[in-house]
Amino acid sequence: MIEITKVSTKGQVVIPQDIRKDLGLITGTSVLVTKMNDFVLLKKVSIPDVKREFEQLAKWGSRWAKNKGIKSEEDVMRIIHQGRGVKSA
Repeated sequence: MIEITKVSTKGQVVIPQDIRKDLGLITGTSVLVTKMNDFVLLKKVSIPDVKREFEQLAKWGSRWAKNKGIKSEEDVMRIIHQGRGVKSA
């Protein structure tokens, strides 16, 4: 399927309805954009929810630290100094 579209004054390009439908492109869909020579390539991508990912990582880190007996920033610094062979104050 080949269609012609134009670039708007804001640099926006309309993706024809049939192509959007075929690819499942709906409002808010993330699209990767790159160029190859004189081609502009678009690829539908799934980008994770960064806030949710960070929250999950923080929970995992808290559980891991608790299992290791790490309760404070001082504990972290002590472990780092031990690993480096530095005497802590």
